[in-house]
Amino acid sequence: MGRLRELFAPATVAVVGATDREGAVGRAILENLQADFDGEIIPINPNRESVLGETCYPDVESAPDVDLSVIVVPPPIVLEAIRESATAGVKNVVVITAGFAETGGDGAARERELEALAAEYDLNLVGPNSLGTMNTRNGMNATFGPENALEGGVSFMSQSGAFITAVLDWANEQGIGFRDVVSLGNKTVLDETDFVEEWGSDPETDVIIGYLEGIDRGDRFVETAREVSKETPIVLVKSGRTDAGAQAASSHTGAIAGSEAAYETGLEQAGVLRARSVQELFDWARALSGLPMPKSEGVAVVTNAGGPGVLTTDAVGDADLEMASFTDETIEALGESMPDEANIYNPIDVIGDADITRFEKALDIALSDPNVGSAVVVSAPTAVLEYDRLAEVVIEQRERHQKPVVTSLMGGSRSRAAEDVLRDFGIPNYFDPARAVSGLNALAKYRSITDQTTADPTTFDVDRDRAREILETARDRTGNRLGVEAMELLEAYGIPTPSGEIVDDPADAETVAADIDGDVVLKIVSPDISHKSDIGGVRVGVSDEDVYDAYEDVVAKARNYQPDATILGVQVQEMLDLEGSTETIIGMNRDPQFGPLILFGLGGIFVEILEDTSLRVAPISESDAQEMVDDITAAPLLRGARGREPADIDAIVESLQRLSQLVTDFPAILELDVNPLVVGPDGAQAIDLRLTVDTEEL
Repeated sequence: MGRLRELFAPATVAVVGATDREGAVGRAILENLQADFDGEIIPINPNRESVLGETCYPDVESAPDVDLSVIVVPPPIVLEAIRESATAGVKNVVVITAGFAETGGDGAARERELEALAAEYDLNLVGPNSLGTMNTRNGMNATFGPENALEGGVSFMSQSGAFITAVLDWANEQGIGFRDVVSLGNKTVLDETDFVEEWGSDPETDVIIGYLEGIDRGDRFVETAREVSKETPIVLVKSGRTDAGAQAASSHTGAIAGSEAAYETGLEQAGVLRARSVQELFDWARALSGLPMPKSEGVAVVTNAGGPGVLTTDAVGDADLEMASFTDETIEALGESMPDEANIYNPIDVIGDADITRFEKALDIALSDPNVGSAVVVSAPTAVLEYDRLAEVVIEQRERHQKPVVTSLMGGSRSRAAEDVLRDFGIPNYFDPARAVSGLNALAKYRSITDQTTADPTTFDVDRDRAREILETARDRTGNRLGVEAMELLEAYGIPTPSGEIVDDPADAETVAADIDGDVVLKIVSPDISHKSDIGGVRVGVSDEDVYDAYEDVVAKARNYQPDATILGVQVQEMLDLEGSTETIIGMNRDPQFGPLILFGLGGIFVEILEDTSLRVAPISESDAQEMVDDITAAPLLRGARGREPADIDAIVESLQRLSQLVTDFPAILELDVNPLVVGPDGAQAIDLRLTVDTEEL
């Protein structure tokens, strides 16, 4: 068991602030504990001798040994209550009380004190502003919600306490059971990563689900969830996907919302299945908690209703699945077993007069096909079909073939008894066939997660001291941006750059150009001018005799464009032969939650027009970098489509890894663009560079 198990499985629970006053939270928590808790309940209230029939103590120190303190006192005395519990040896604390960072001002200051106090005593602390915690194995409901949870294998965390109360009310009607439930509250100490880690080590948790408005310590979450998801599925709903939603989440929780792209990338790298709705969250959880993994994407559909069968087929086409192609043996067996009017090709339509025997034969034959990884049984109610008996057939065939089967036994009262039978064997029933397919799709996605292999990032031999020297030059600037004058930063980390120098005099430009074979490129060097080519600050294909005039021309155009811009000089650079090459971009933006996000895509002018890019959270491995290249729509172009000579993909992959190492080594780099990284058949070279530095981090 993990270090947080006592939060959910204490032998004794103290309710600090317990009361018998009607409508009080302290009373509601005590009553919930009294309903089913197997352990000892200890009310703490210096003004009572007993509360609801339980012997009351003035403080935790005078009470018997306490494993968990639930704090429900007014905000000004929360810290005192926590300290009393901590000095009495309590290590696990749930703070129900609100009035902390979510209120701003004094509340935020109080929360900082709470965090320091928890660190001082090394407390496992949930909250503040939490609904509480539950565990169905020992009947502990240390919340002030109106419902207890049914027993099951799903462990559930939520950043919204109200969401928990609504979900439990609905889940009890649906027969969905839970292992542990925790309301995260403000996440001052324990957050989503801690509970993912805890439940990943818990053999009784089949699936981890959650509702989150933000993820703290995103880099640690990715690392932890990536390991846990190999054995235990994780399904999350993350709100704030839109700009308006992100703003609402921030005002609700007091947390800073990270970018949607960062969350999408981070959750994918972590092996988390991201549901887009509450319905998906539980549809997927039901499938993942009760069914085996499919061995292939092929789906067989068995139905007695043509229309729903077509809807199911469409849903399979929309998912990461495929309609299974039956073998000749399967088609022959179906032809011998089904009436002439039946459709023996996938989807199998056993037609409306089908009885139990016909359904059973069709499902048995379909699941016997090696091309079938899973099946959906879709049925409309008829007078010749008993749903509860059909449910038994589905269970028998699932057990016999050891393949996942979901059902869409459409109807109302007729389907409820069958649902109860199916639920006991972990088979979910969905009224909508598309939801049934979605459940199977979640299984297929999770199988691909478990099939993935992860590798450690490559560590290259680099010149960190030289890189630091270059970054520290930003301290001498009025701003914190660096440009091509920092190209040596890339060279220090082994990313190739063309030969050249930065000069501040046209005569020096001529000298540098004379040492470079062929024509050169001149670029204005200014941290204040981002799009140099747009304002005439770049001259390409300049011969030796034209260098002097070209130098003065780019400087003049920069001055005219932005008179107050800082001009550091002009870069005289080797002109590359771009015939057969492709301009790409590699870059980084440091996200508040997930840290450095590495970007790859088509570069030059195309990056903003086409927006064909891929992202990963650093540090990245070789396989991560390879996936980044493969993920963009234009990947065939790099591989040599339309007769083009293939680009040096290995050079891109290595450049991405080296960039990842650079921005991981130096948290002071806030953002960085290498655009373009020109990639030809025999290598890659960085042509231009922009970066922003937090000089206080150096």
